[in-house]
Amino acid sequence: MTNAVTYENWYSISDSFSIQDETKGAKAVLEWAYQNYSDNKIVYASSFGAEAIVLIDLIAQVKPDAHIVFLDTDLHFLETYDVIKRIEERFPSLKIEKKKPALTLDEQAAQYGTALWKRDPNQCCQIRKVIPLRETLTAREAWISGLRREQSPTRKDTEFVNKDEKFKNIKICPLIHWTWDEVWSYIREKDLPYNELHDHNYPSIGCFPCTQAVAGDGDSRAGRWSGSSKTECGLHSS
Repeated sequence: MTNAVTYENWYSISDSFSIQDETKGAKAVLEWAYQNYSDNKIVYASSFGAEAIVLIDLIAQVKPDAHIVFLDTDLHFLETYDVIKRIEERFPSLKIEKKKPALTLDEQAAQYGTALWKRDPNQCCQIRKVIPLRETLTAREAWISGLRREQSPTRKDTEFVNKDEKFKNIKICPLIHWTWDEVWSYIREKDLPYNELHDHNYPSIGCFPCTQAVAGDGDSRAGRWSGSSKTECGLHSS
């Protein structure tokens, strides 16, 4: 494809998108991404949280048969699997893959002990999320993510197009300028399916052992790994 990002020009390309449109540049970024990366070289790694629902709708407008991968840790809430089913019904042309880790939960318990997420959540995330995503991205040059700058201090410098040192490719983040209120306005305006846990004070939804409802204001990552210093599963950290 032409004009694809290299490690040398990613920043200048990221800076070239205007945010003066109704999607704050998101749709233009997606159009560029799918024009410049062939089907087998780009994938959207989706959590099926609120941001993901917006991205899925925008992606479906640009690339109706896009490939989406969901890292199925076998530890997700039932509500998460339910919203995936509803998204599959709403967007039947999308290619949604549920990527599982090499180890089942029983095999992980036998090798590392029970409830690894309590004793060593970083190791659990490595086994059930980071390694599966690395396997998915091995043959791909770029991946799409729903990161937003306002989500947390660790994400405030995210660009539209990012050099991803962890997976040695390009990470594309179309929603960086969106606010939480804008995400929800879009979902409601389009009447999109979403995870019902969002209605019960879960702003960010991951695996059920490591996700709690939150009270009061705070960044949208509140409730993840509550009571520990951990703030990321490892997919977005170097």
